[in-house]
Amino acid sequence: MARKVNQPTANRQPPTAKRQPPTCIVALDVPSLHAARALVAQLGESADFYKVGLQLYTNEGPRVVEWLRGAGKRVFLDVKLHDIPNTVRGAAQGAAALDVQLLTVHASGGEPMLAAAVAGGGGSVGILGVTVLTSMTQADLEAARGHAVSSIADEVLRLSGVAARAGAHGIVCAGTEVAAVRARHGDALKALVPGVRLGGAPAHDQARVVTPRAAAEAGASYLVIGRTVTAAADPEAAMRAVLDETRI
Repeated sequence: MARKVNQPTANRQPPTAKRQPPTCIVALDVPSLHAARALVAQLGESADFYKVGLQLYTNEGPRVVEWLRGAGKRVFLDVKLHDIPNTVRGAAQGAAALDVQLLTVHASGGEPMLAAAVAGGGGSVGILGVTVLTSMTQADLEAARGHAVSSIADEVLRLSGVAARAGAHGIVCAGTEVAAVRARHGDALKALVPGVRLGGAPAHDQARVVTPRAAAEAGASYLVIGRTVTAAADPEAAMRAVLDETRI
């Protein structure tokens, strides 16, 4: 008897690759290295990637990054550079020397400035173009630009194009804009999302917030987790709740 061969059916679809959950980064929005050490100790093994922003970096300088790297933690240096290309290139070189993993640069500084940051990072630092701050509403954006804009999402897409042409690793945007960025750029441009809150948590000074699950489902690559964890009564438990939500 001849063997029966299974024929492919016309409607059979290839399996869909499961998207990896986003990498969670804890914001060390504290004033001192002492406070940063205490928060890192509280979080224990639940976090290994930390954001160093303007307050902490201005107060403590490179030593906070050196301490984190010495402790085996990854570092996102969120200083939002915006200067002439040569100056930004030098700053990115400094970030590379500190062995940081991610560095922010304002995409509104233009393609030459972003390209200079990419060159300065030398391939070891992921350059992220900041699009529209998550604290801004459309009215805020229009007041800052001095003219009407069609929507925040359109402005994010315009600036994400600047970042892509400059060879940036990714962009910073609200979770509400991630799906549009994914539709335009696919996986070629990573999306880092701040303004992430667990359900029911206060938005504080953020205008465009999302839950960890919503950001993950939209296709975010990185989530910056701030007060929803760092101001919690039990930061480690709050961090584990965030991680659970991102496993879609």
